[in-house]
Amino acid sequence: MEQQADALVALMDTLGIEKAALVAASAGGPPAYLTAIRHPDRVASLIAIDCVSGFYDMPEKAGPITQALFLSDVGQKLLQKLDQWKPQLTLQSLFQAEALFTKEQTRRHIDHVLNDERSLQFVRAFMATISPYRPRQAGTMNDMDQYRQYTHLPVERIECPTLIIHGTHDADVKFYDGAYAYEHIARAERFWIEEGSHLGFWLSPNATAAQQAAADFLDRHHG
Repeated sequence: MEQQADALVALMDTLGIEKAALVAASAGGPPAYLTAIRHPDRVASLIAIDCVSGFYDMPEKAGPITQALFLSDVGQKLLQKLDQWKPQLTLQSLFQAEALFTKEQTRRHIDHVLNDERSLQFVRAFMATISPYRPRQAGTMNDMDQYRQYTHLPVERIECPTLIIHGTHDADVKFYDGAYAYEHIARAERFWIEEGSHLGFWLSPNATAAQQAAADFLDRHHG
């Protein structure tokens, strides 16, 4: 992850970007946190959305069926066909994998997405980014190998303005990852997405409020 952080700054050098706001999500947390730590003069502010902040392994809800659906080319083709035929089945599979929901909470979130065109577009765009899976597999396994070696990242060394956003019902990167970062980064701000899954920043009744909090944070620090 240190190499990823340095590579990101090398990209900024190539593009002629002196300083930037950095937004990270999920497994993008460690390289983002380390960029802020290793290159504090290049990161103007940081937003971490449901980010890993320490030890991480494949979540317990990512069992054989979930992995077969989301982490294989055949499974992804099946999900694409399901989405065309009955999108609620795709959403149910997604929330079962990414949320610690009761059946009622799952139903409410499925209904919300089905009745919100922007949310539906996001789901389809998101699924497209992980298909085909095979070219991504080595990178995913490398992330797992790296993240199992962590206890906690030294986020207390981060000095830039930081906003931590995390879903309270995230089944993938647990809520305590967000809480740890918030409690250990000096003057960090937070926005907890009530009943938010791992994708709560985009797919929840509270997504608009979370996105507005991120926009307001950037406005305050960058105009």
